Amino acid sequence: MSISELTKTADFKSEKHVPVITVDQAKEGLYNISVSVGKEISHPNTTEHFIAWISLYLKTDDGKVFELGKVDFSAHGQSADSAAKGSVVTEPAAIFTVKLQAGGKLTALSYCNIHGLWESSANIS
Repeated sequence: MSISELTKTADFKSEKHVPVITVDQAKEGLYNISVSVGKEISHPNTTEHFIAWISLYLKTDDGKVFELGKVDFSAHGQSADSAAKGSVVTEPAAIFTVKLQAGGKLTALSYCNIHGLWESSANIS
């Protein structure tokens, strides 16, 4: 079984689980790659329903694969009073600053505790 058999994809304009990749070149060779979940439609991020993590990978044009980073989101409105009454909720967004000497394909994965694993990709040159 390959990872692609486990992931879901959709248009980020109609689905709140798809990781959205945005690339900004900071300076020569240095890139700020932001990954967020739910660009057009926000993910609810409650105690019961949340994005647990985002990871970002690069497959270079010559076929090498690198994990650029992973971010875990730990605060989901937990409270001793009751679920979703806590004062802190982590939004599923991260910026990975990387120095690249080769282009390739970025792939972001996000994991929703209810709806599973989601994937999107973007090219970088």
